[in-house]
Amino acid sequence: MPGVWLEDLTWPEAAERFKAGALVVVPIGAIAKEHGHHLPLKTDWMLARELGRRIAAALPVVVAPVVCFGYYPAFVRYPGSQHLTAETFTLVLKELIGNLIDHGVKRIAVVNTGVSTEAPLRIALRDIYEDRRVRVSSADIRALGTATRKLAQQKLGGHGDESETSMILAIDRAAVRMDKARTDYGHSLDEPRTVFYQPVVFDGDPASGPDYSATGVKGDPSLATPEKGEAILADMARELVDGLRALYPEAPGLQMTGMR
Repeated sequence: MPGVWLEDLTWPEAAERFKAGALVVVPIGAIAKEHGHHLPLKTDWMLARELGRRIAAALPVVVAPVVCFGYYPAFVRYPGSQHLTAETFTLVLKELIGNLIDHGVKRIAVVNTGVSTEAPLRIALRDIYEDRRVRVSSADIRALGTATRKLAQQKLGGHGDESETSMILAIDRAAVRMDKARTDYGHSLDEPRTVFYQPVVFDGDPASGPDYSATGVKGDPSLATPEKGEAILADMARELVDGLRALYPEAPGLQMTGMR
């Protein structure tokens, strides 16, 4: 059986897949989060859908609906950006994944296209394992496509940048306003590089130090091309497919279906 989106199935068809032991992939991607002047608010959602599509083209998985709202505190100053508290986002994940477990699903993997979502996601998955004894795997966007991201020519990236813009160009060129793509490093190039993490809240005030971003971007999206985006997406999809095969070799069809 080919991979499918859960929302395209009837409930008996979903029940049949679940009973057969199908691996369920849960994508996470914001449908309303700022990405500068040139990318739509649904950028993360588009990326999550595309990665889900590519996984389903390669493996007989069930891809759940994209979890399209989450914990995105860095972007709340920009109109249209939607945000849940970490506590609410954690509860949403636990309930949605818990629903799958209640329906008999034992193999679940999350593909997370956010960065601030990483911490609450891991708390949710830890709680699910402790409470339900189902070990849910997750892959975060920062760990994916590292080899091909070296194609980027920008001095520094981070959000709505060359790599992200390239991927959206590859997915849907008409969704990108390249005439509005502006280089915006804020003050990031002047900040020291250390091993320490510091929280950032994007801010249009030049006096806000490392938070400053005039456009809501960190990077140089003007350098983006669809060719770079396709290379990055293909690399990410390959890593995800290989990882799922390695983690769930007993899932139906995962060792017999190749990338198409």
